[in-house]
Amino acid sequence: MNLFQAILLGIVQGLTEFLPISSSGHLVLAAHLLGWHLPPEQAFIFDTLVQLGTLAAVIGYFWRDLWGITRATLTSLWNPSRWSLPEVRLGVFLVLATIPAGLAALLLEDRIEAAFSSLRATGFFLLLTAGLLWLGERLGQRMRGLETLTWLDSLLIGLFQALALFPGLSRSGATITGGLLRGLERPAAARFSFLMSVPVMLAAGLYKGRDLLALPDVAALAGPLLAGALAAAVVGYLTIRWLLGYVARHSMRGFAVYLLAAGLLALLLPLP
Repeated sequence: MNLFQAILLGIVQGLTEFLPISSSGHLVLAAHLLGWHLPPEQAFIFDTLVQLGTLAAVIGYFWRDLWGITRATLTSLWNPSRWSLPEVRLGVFLVLATIPAGLAALLLEDRIEAAFSSLRATGFFLLLTAGLLWLGERLGQRMRGLETLTWLDSLLIGLFQALALFPGLSRSGATITGGLLRGLERPAAARFSFLMSVPVMLAAGLYKGRDLLALPDVAALAGPLLAGALAAAVVGYLTIRWLLGYVARHSMRGFAVYLLAAGLLALLLPLP
């Protein structure tokens, strides 16, 4: 992977990580369309580590929320009277929402990594994301704010996040859909989706850092990975800002239509 490839894929990552259209699926699709036959282990590690760039974007945009949640949750450990605070409840719910994805990543790591080299699997999961978005808009009541979130909501939305470990299944699309199906308003579902991405992205990046160090050409990859992460951070920050405004006024059906086209393209493209 060279510097140009890393920056371009970083831009794709930053744009598609938060839009409900699957960053991993678009990284696979973009590499195929451009004729970049990257080694599967490099592609998977890049996709995981470049998420540290989009992690920086989330932290940069929501740093006040994250600081308030972290501080309130930690101080509540020795002060039970603070357990009822909204920030503490949200902190606990974010931890609960992370558990399903963590377990799935450990149990299905080999299958997930293999899917990153399969254009057909990516196409199928893009179509599945389109169906999820349409289902969320069709069945979601969109009447509840984030302050009404419960532990059951968190776990169920976390299950949707676990599905998104496969390329083509959008993490934001799946978790926003999970929130909509639990009756959350679109802005509340999107906000919780972005906040719950922080522990998952951080854990995935640190875990895959071991694989990066094991690669024989790690020194040559360090520069492109850093450039890709920086591109993803800048574009990701702008994308979050735009999407939060968009979902307050529009449905997700437009993204579903786009994913339908992208999924069909991935299924119809000739294999290398």
